[in-house]
Amino acid sequence: MNRFNEIKELVLSLEADFEKFYDKKNQAAGTRVRKGMQDIKNLAQDIRKEVQDIKNAEG
Repeated sequence: MNRFNEIKELVLSLEADFEKFYDKKNQAAGTRVRKGMQDIKNLAQDIRKEVQDIKNAEG
């Protein structure tokens, strides 16, 4: 569950930047949102690989 918490914390850490970008049109916040979303994508890919490796090791 630690990996799940990593994703959850990353998403929550972006909340303020999402608000600044979408509500106030702050361009720098948009850059931070894009970087954060890339980090989420990479973390999700790592978790997918880890799950597949564990699944294959048990099978």
